[in-house]
Amino acid sequence: MEGLSLRSRRIGWPMAAVVLTAAVLLVMLPQVSSIRYIVGSNMGGWAPNVNFTIWAQDKHFYNGDWLYFVYDRNQMNVLEVNKTDFDSCNSDHPLQNWTTGAGRDVVPLNITKTYYFISGKGFCYGGVKVAIHVENLPPPPASLPQKSDSPSLLLSTFRGQVFIPTLFAAAALWDAFILRL
Repeated sequence: MEGLSLRSRRIGWPMAAVVLTAAVLLVMLPQVSSIRYIVGSNMGGWAPNVNFTIWAQDKHFYNGDWLYFVYDRNQMNVLEVNKTDFDSCNSDHPLQNWTTGAGRDVVPLNITKTYYFISGKGFCYGGVKVAIHVENLPPPPASLPQKSDSPSLLLSTFRGQVFIPTLFAAAALWDAFILRL
């Protein structure tokens, strides 16, 4: 180990370029947000004696979110059905059986529609069912209109599109030179 110098542990230019590229892309990517909802969360999960209508009523479900069903795998299941079968608790012809057998099922909400989930095996009659309306994400709030020659607009554009990526690039190059010494 004594024969190793700081020079032999440096990061090469190809690695520095990769780090620099990753840093710039990370800064420039838009923020992606999706939420994983635990169905029934603090009310007991996917189980009898939970009012799933109340659980879902104050939530906004968006395309890209996820539902996470937690339940007793020996008694329950997770079936996606149409509205008629949801209303009548008919589990004979599910659109999708999301049950994996572990009692921990994840359902991606990747289509803008109303999803209808029930538990077969008689539990739907006890209220183990939920309707989830999925919407597209709303557009980001519009900023106040500004004149194109406004100094604050130019400063904001410079800071967001030039300064921050340049700062990351300079930091990556600085690290590369320091490690090279």
